[in-house]
Amino acid sequence: MTSVKIKEVIVVEGKDDTVAIRQAVEADTIETNGSAISDECLRRIEHAQELRGVIVLTDPDYPGRRIRALIEQRVPNVKHAFLPKKQTIAKNGKSLGVEHAKPEDIRHALENVYTVNESTFTSAITLDDLIVARLLSNPAARQRRERLGEILNIGPTNGKQLIKRLEMFQITEQQFGEAIAQLNQEENNA
Repeated sequence: MTSVKIKEVIVVEGKDDTVAIRQAVEADTIETNGSAISDECLRRIEHAQELRGVIVLTDPDYPGRRIRALIEQRVPNVKHAFLPKKQTIAKNGKSLGVEHAKPEDIRHALENVYTVNESTFTSAITLDDLIVARLLSNPAARQRRERLGEILNIGPTNGKQLIKRLEMFQITEQQFGEAIAQLNQEENNA
């Protein structure tokens, strides 16, 4: 175990994720047992949120996004931590999940959590900005969105989700611009 202690309860998908979390930090977890998250599990997450707060750390795939959405809908103000897909791929390359992440990657994700704020924040970032940044309507758009999600710690998105995610995590024009500059610099150096 490590000396980093997390106050909030971390929501993960399964037992192997709990093992990986406990190798990285001292924390309590709630396991959803996959994407078939039960009403009873959602009640436990609500209770944990009231008492200690909750951080959702699910796999960077469709079931993981579905679990996040279900929790977010039911439990306001949960925090989100994201692991990039490349940090969750098994050594054999055949599966991905939190359970495959290195302890330092899990710690980094937990140091960069976001709380979805139900404020009136509206992003000034437009669809045109996304097109100019080659995040939409470009052959490299998918890879660029994935890397942008890593840089901003907001997780991977498809084209339709990106504006919503930028607003949800209150990403400012300046943060967006700096992330795009970093992304472009990385591509130029590759």
